[in-house]
Amino acid sequence: MEQLTEVTVQPIDLAAWAPYALEVQAQAFGLSAQEVAVRLHIVARHAEQPGVLGYGAFSGGRLVGFGYGMPNQREHWWSTVIEPHLEARGHGDWLDGVFAVTELHVLPDYQGRGLGSTLIRTLCERSGLNRSILSAIDEETPARRLYRSLGYRDLARAVRFPNTDRPYAVMGARLPLLDRGYSTLANSR
Repeated sequence: MEQLTEVTVQPIDLAAWAPYALEVQAQAFGLSAQEVAVRLHIVARHAEQPGVLGYGAFSGGRLVGFGYGMPNQREHWWSTVIEPHLEARGHGDWLDGVFAVTELHVLPDYQGRGLGSTLIRTLCERSGLNRSILSAIDEETPARRLYRSLGYRDLARAVRFPNTDRPYAVMGARLPLLDRGYSTLANSR
């Protein structure tokens, strides 16, 4: 894996950087302009949540990756959707006292070089909590392989979120995340 030395990872003001972050997400995740507009309001709401952490990866002043998350709250929409799936599998305790990685995206040209690993590690290390939870498309993707390599395991699968066609997996990991040889960026702060 090629190590990126020209990229720096640093905290971002999530509300201020939301339009740029959603440009990254649109390219990485294939979102339409309408989906970006809807998500812009969601990110703005998330930016106001207590304990939210946002980090951006920059190359030449351009945002090339980002991640954000917050301490999970059962009353959040995402939690209300995944709760019955976790409870049915005996994992309801994963909704409390955990850091929820809400979004993590890297531009396609920067994927596969350790940037996603650096972003998620930075978020989780800074969270101050001892467990992390996230959701990912329930397919064998590079993202799922990354999460597993860091210690995430499936807590629930075939979770359907409203207005989505694809099933998701909910994954959880104890912190600190495992170190499985993924490189970190030389210029991370």
